Amino acid sequence: MTDTGLDDERAYLAECEAAMRRMIEGARLNVVVGEGVAGDRYSAERLGYHLKSLAKELEEQPDGPPFFGRLDFGPGSGEHRGQRYYIGRRHISGGPGRQPMVIDWRAPVSTAFYRSSAGDPRGVSMRRRFGWSREPITLTGFEDERLDLGQDLGTASRIVAAEIERPRVGPMRDIVATIQPEQDELVRAGLDESICVQGAPGTGKTAVGLHRAAYLLYTHRQRLARAGVLILGPNRAFLGYVSAVLPALGEVDVEQTTVEDLLERGPLRGADGEDASAVKHDVRMAEVLRRALYGRVTAPTEPIVVPDGSYRRRVGQEEFHDIVDGALREATPYGVGRERVLSRIVAVLLRRAEARGQVTNAAWTRRMARAVTGYVDAVWPAVRPEEVVAELLGDPAALATASEGILTAGERSAILWARPPRSFKSARWSAADLVLLDEVAGLLERPRGYGHVIVDEAQDLSPMQCRAVARRSEHGSITVLGDLAQGTTAWAARSWRDHLAHLGKPDAELLALTTGFRVPAAVVALANRLLEELAVEVPRTRSFRADGRLRIHRTPDLCAATVAAVRDALGHEGSIAVIAADATLGALVAAMRAARIEITILGEEVEGDGTHVTAVEGIEGGARVTAVPASTAKGLEYDHVVVAEPAVIAGTGERGPNVLYVALTRAVSRLDVLHTLPLPAWFPSESPSESPSGASSGASSGASFGSPSEVRGGRVG
Repeated sequence: MTDTGLDDERAYLAECEAAMRRMIEGARLNVVVGEGVAGDRYSAERLGYHLKSLAKELEEQPDGPPFFGRLDFGPGSGEHRGQRYYIGRRHISGGPGRQPMVIDWRAPVSTAFYRSSAGDPRGVSMRRRFGWSREPITLTGFEDERLDLGQDLGTASRIVAAEIERPRVGPMRDIVATIQPEQDELVRAGLDESICVQGAPGTGKTAVGLHRAAYLLYTHRQRLARAGVLILGPNRAFLGYVSAVLPALGEVDVEQTTVEDLLERGPLRGADGEDASAVKHDVRMAEVLRRALYGRVTAPTEPIVVPDGSYRRRVGQEEFHDIVDGALREATPYGVGRERVLSRIVAVLLRRAEARGQVTNAAWTRRMARAVTGYVDAVWPAVRPEEVVAELLGDPAALATASEGILTAGERSAILWARPPRSFKSARWSAADLVLLDEVAGLLERPRGYGHVIVDEAQDLSPMQCRAVARRSEHGSITVLGDLAQGTTAWAARSWRDHLAHLGKPDAELLALTTGFRVPAAVVALANRLLEELAVEVPRTRSFRADGRLRIHRTPDLCAATVAAVRDALGHEGSIAVIAADATLGALVAAMRAARIEITILGEEVEGDGTHVTAVEGIEGGARVTAVPASTAKGLEYDHVVVAEPAVIAGTGERGPNVLYVALTRAVSRLDVLHTLPLPAWFPSESPSESPSGASSGASSGASFGSPSEVRGGRVG
């Protein structure tokens, strides 16, 4: 197997691009040919759908290099002896009877690209990583590791560093070219394994979860095509940010939503105070709701007597009681239990009719079922979730009975409606009511289950929200992603074991990612100092990156300093965010608008007068600058972040320090901290330093910012 230089690799690139075009043309031709294939209507329809989906998938592949790595196997590597494989985001066929030109990164042989090392080469003699420039996509160089000779770059790889440090513009991108061994082990965990990943900011836990979804769909295509994969994110902004990752990896049939949207049952017109919301999200409400629902089941007070022609069919009161009691003991969903009572009563009538020689049929069975329904309704009434919850929240006596020994008088008072509606149909449901309604709906009938559920920012789920997720993964597995230090809700988890029990997977394996690939060392050091102030036990983070910049500035004019910091950031490449407490962000936005800086607010582009602009002379920033309320910053990342008034963010409620921790760790390259109020005690001490125009004094910490390294023009390593 001969070595190859850059010209040879570029020639191979051209062959791959030609092969990809042939695959697309072949898929289009198959659609045309498939339309004329004979067969039954269903088979023809399914074939047509499959062929069109395949053609559409190939045509909509996002722009990107066809491969990012190469594996050369040595003479003693078993079935791969002497083989050379190129690794990419998707399989590229070499034609009938020929070896694939590019192997999908999820294929078993690709594992060696991520996990082989000088100490454990896995039969690989050489691993090659390729460097690319973008717009247009051009192969610029490569980097070799001769694992058979003990050469292993590890974290010293310039190409890996350049890719990780590349400026963040637009939605989140995949990390398929830079997956680290510890991440790959999580990505390739089996479908039947449930895992919980504790990951500090920038450790790639979200990317791991998304790549795990792509891997499982590739490895268990048929099984998951039936059961489905569900990804739950913390908010819609986050889902929009990660929405491009799975399509880039060739997977589009994945449901991505938030817990609130998953549980949505109609418009929300009500609102709860903090006390009411806390009680409704408390796991004790599950037992209160169960009592409220099953409290509707009563003992029969009379026998069942139904006419059947000249006969009157009868089920005695005691026998009726035994049927109801038996269905209750079976612990099935409420609706299933009710149907069992109904069917068992009809079965008793059927046996007695047949014992008398009566010939029965389906029509007779339906008539008997209608005749006994009234009796069943009297002891096991059919109900809707809205009826149960509305009665519980609107009737003090009903709530007192269902919550006796569970809730205090003050907690009952907090959740009782001050003005109950006339009926459940006119109830003004709140966001917290969704978990109550879903709990009752789950008691009535099992919801749709998924083959695998991935929950990101799981630490912020309440116990009742966790139960809603558990109902949808009862017969499947889950991947739980989160960081206890980033718990910002009133009910955020403080222990993963307790949280996993609520999620229905108490035995899930708990793992930690502690290397920060996104957040630079200067920012990680600051975040680790804050970590000591938070009431959670999580491992400290170390940064993969030596670049980055942290500046801390005290200023008498926060708005002017923010404008100056943003203008300074516009001199660098990449995205920019201004993060402040929700209540104080408006003043900063107004100052930037007045300074003719265009801002994106939660996906909405606005300019000084509030109009939508795309290109206006004298307007700075384009879509690069985003104003982000601290409460919604979680999961997002920007090259340059300006955090305004950290003391105000830290003072917003019990979880304020956690919110500040999130805000400070959104920066990929540069972080400016601006303040007029005194900083929290754990912040680094200030010293005179150069400040952006508009800031009077401050401190600077961390390494100076430098452009990501790039491999160009030939071979390195």
